[in-house]
Amino acid sequence: METCRRITVTAVAALAVTFLWIAPAEAQPSSDPRIEELLSKMTLEEKLGQLLQYTSAQPEIEKLAGEGAVGCVFNFAGAAVTNELQRIAIEESRLGIPLLFAHDVIHGYRTIFPIPPGIASTWSPELAELSARVAAKEARAAGVRWTFAPMVDIARDPRWGRIAESSGEDPFLGSAMAAAYVRGFQGDDLSSDNSVLACAKHFVAYGAAEAGRDYNSVDISERTLRQVYLPPFKAAVDAGVRTIMTAFNSLNGVPATASAELFQSILRDEWKFEGFVDSDYQAIAQLIPHGVAGTPQEAALKAIRAGVDMDMVDGSYATLAEAVRDGTLPVEVVDRSVRRVLQAKIDLGLFEKPYTDVEREGSVLFAAEHLAAARRVAEKSIVLLKNEGGLLPISRTVKSIAVIGPLSDSKADMLGSWHADGKPEEAVAILEAIRSRVSSSTRLIHAEGTGIIDSRPEGISAAVGAAESAEIVVLVLGEAGKMSGEAKSRAYLGLPGDQQQLLEAVMATGKPVVLVAMSGRPLTIEWAAENVPAILWPWFPGTQAGHVIADVLFGDVNPSGKLPVSFPRTVGQIPIYHSHLPTGRPADPEKIYTSKYLDVPNTPLYPFGHGLSYTSFRYEDLKSSVGDGVVTVSASVTNSGKRAGEEIVQLYVNDPVASISRPVKELKGFQRISLAPGEKRIVSFTIKREDLRFWSDGGWMFEPGMFRVWIGPSSAEGLEGSFELNE
Repeated sequence: METCRRITVTAVAALAVTFLWIAPAEAQPSSDPRIEELLSKMTLEEKLGQLLQYTSAQPEIEKLAGEGAVGCVFNFAGAAVTNELQRIAIEESRLGIPLLFAHDVIHGYRTIFPIPPGIASTWSPELAELSARVAAKEARAAGVRWTFAPMVDIARDPRWGRIAESSGEDPFLGSAMAAAYVRGFQGDDLSSDNSVLACAKHFVAYGAAEAGRDYNSVDISERTLRQVYLPPFKAAVDAGVRTIMTAFNSLNGVPATASAELFQSILRDEWKFEGFVDSDYQAIAQLIPHGVAGTPQEAALKAIRAGVDMDMVDGSYATLAEAVRDGTLPVEVVDRSVRRVLQAKIDLGLFEKPYTDVEREGSVLFAAEHLAAARRVAEKSIVLLKNEGGLLPISRTVKSIAVIGPLSDSKADMLGSWHADGKPEEAVAILEAIRSRVSSSTRLIHAEGTGIIDSRPEGISAAVGAAESAEIVVLVLGEAGKMSGEAKSRAYLGLPGDQQQLLEAVMATGKPVVLVAMSGRPLTIEWAAENVPAILWPWFPGTQAGHVIADVLFGDVNPSGKLPVSFPRTVGQIPIYHSHLPTGRPADPEKIYTSKYLDVPNTPLYPFGHGLSYTSFRYEDLKSSVGDGVVTVSASVTNSGKRAGEEIVQLYVNDPVASISRPVKELKGFQRISLAPGEKRIVSFTIKREDLRFWSDGGWMFEPGMFRVWIGPSSAEGLEGSFELNE
């Protein structure tokens, strides 16, 4: 197209990347002379030791620390424990280089926040940053200096269990959350007592695993890679993230952990990333079953040549000493990685302050202000999917409530997966919180009904009896906290075990039912959506789970969360997401040969961005104007209900005629606003040319012309208009 304006960021040629490792790497200038001084004194084995990362369960970990044969230890936490191992590394090793302690601090350390899809449901980068800041403060007080978070993988397949660690399906929302987490974890000063190293993972496209099966292969176009899966990582790098973790998957036939194109061409040459790259757990050794290496040394050579600096757990990098000595690997390649790791340790202040204040740990963990922050984030994360007839909130005058379900009195499951040092006994169960809210005149009836997975027919009968004797039923169903996360792929996404049978039996009583459904992923709940009058989706809200769910049930909190991922009607629709491409034969129920199913609609059960409130919002008067290459789009939003509420106003754009097919809708902006009853506000968004770019022919491209635009409460609703943006 001759009229196109191109904004190009060209990648380094793949051929050049392939041979990058052959020549010795140039020494990188150091910001601290101690690095060069240490390098000059280190033996080859000591250098490689800085690149080796072991778990707390590693045999003879104390001996390795004393020999300078390990640079990082993870799953070691607690000030006294980390201090002792640190003492061994400093006092007994020849050079006294401090250890780096790491941990999976995903959504809180001791005070547990909602799981990441829950935090993403707030659509608030500020709250995401707050959650990471509290987690960093607590982890640092326990001796942890590095977290393997945030996970910024875009996830469009809920069969994949690790969707529970993601911010959902959208690169725009995911990028905003990625940057916020990095700011929260790292702060302004890494040496601060409130900061830890962040790690953006998993580089890259791990969330696109075939069939939603964890660790599986990925085959996608460069355009999809650039437009969907890379943006959150770029946002993390731009926010200053200091470490990146490799992905387990292969990408277009090349295991990510052996990809120089990813780690040299894109990450370092193009994005100018200056931190260090960590492999995932045994990912270097797994290059052998991937079929690209025959021995541990060959795997190690492929990884370090690709730009992977640290070897997690498997010890493959220990084999590199022989490769350096026989001339297979230039020592400068090893030195390059050692510099990066040492720079991180210096920036963390480990050489000046290697130990953790034991007394401070007790005052920081589970502090009152941290619990308040966790409660605040959780309140904003709960999504009201349905509220037919205004069943919610529950009246204070209700005479009897039946609280039923296998998750109704659970504490441990409230924490979700990867909950670091979170204590189940410190979490608040839903039954416990409801009991504390109702008056002495309200009769509370409890029945478990069935197990989360195991069948209990007699329990269902008891649950039916409980429902029949109550005025209203709160039915708490869903996954166990450990049913989502790593290695937790599911082929069927309905309610586990006999829970669907329990749901139908309770509904058959004719009593009004509120379904509180908890999980780490979207579930296929079409029957519930059609038959249950009110549905809350709190994900796993963390330590304060019971309190915040009770707050919403009784109306102390007006729900405001919005879905960061589409909910499918059935597994057969997966992958399903809002920003899909158009087709030449769009679905038409009146025509046979169009793109549709015979048995279900194309549309999701609940669309991306969906979430209701106890009040209502009216959208009016969409306007757009163009000036100096910037488009301003606005609409008025009015609280048309009877109580104060918060609304997440969303902006979507479509390029209807372009040189390549563009998504039917792309999220390009969002704002969380608070309105009193009757209050009206003009909400404005700005769109720049770079916001409308797409990847084509090896670069970013903007094409002028007419664009469609929507402002509304979800990806499926809103006011529609258009604007024209030319050169």
